[in-house]
Amino acid sequence: MVNVLFVCLGNICRSPMAEAIFRDLIKENGMEGKIAVDSAGTGDWHIGAPPHEGTQNILSNNNIDYENIKARQIVKEDIDTFEYIIAMDAKNLGEINRLAGKKPKRLIARLLDFVPESKVEDVPDPYFTGNFEEVYEMVSEACLNLFNMIKEREEL
Repeated sequence: MVNVLFVCLGNICRSPMAEAIFRDLIKENGMEGKIAVDSAGTGDWHIGAPPHEGTQNILSNNNIDYENIKARQIVKEDIDTFEYIIAMDAKNLGEINRLAGKKPKRLIARLLDFVPESKVEDVPDPYFTGNFEEVYEMVSEACLNLFNMIKEREEL
C-alpha cells in the first residue's frame, strides 16, 4: 500500500480538497487497496471539523465525495506512515521538514511541484482569498500529475 498525505495550515480548505480529489482518482482508476490518502494541518485550530463550506461546495459542484473527511493535525508518526507527504505551500513544507528531520525514503514536496508550467509555487489559501474555484483547478491538475507519477514510480 502506498500512502499519500496532503498538508495545509488548518486542514479545512486545501488539503481536504486534495484528499477528496485524490480519493476520487484512486476510485476512478480502481486503485483502492493500492493507494491510500489522508490529509492533515500543521495547526490545531480546526481539529475534528469538516472541510470549509467553500471546499464542500466546490467538491459537490464537481461530484467529488468528501464524506468522512475531518481536520486533524500532522504528527511525527505520519512521517513513518506516509511515503508521499505533499505540502500546499512553503510554510507547510518547512513545518513538515522540521517534523521529519532526515527521512530520505520519504518524498516531501509542494503540490505545485507536480505542475512544472505553474507560474506560482504555492497553492493560495482560499480561507483568506475566497477563490475556491482557482484553488480547485490548481489542486485538480497537480493531483492528477502526482497520481500518474506515483502509478509509474510504484509500478501500479
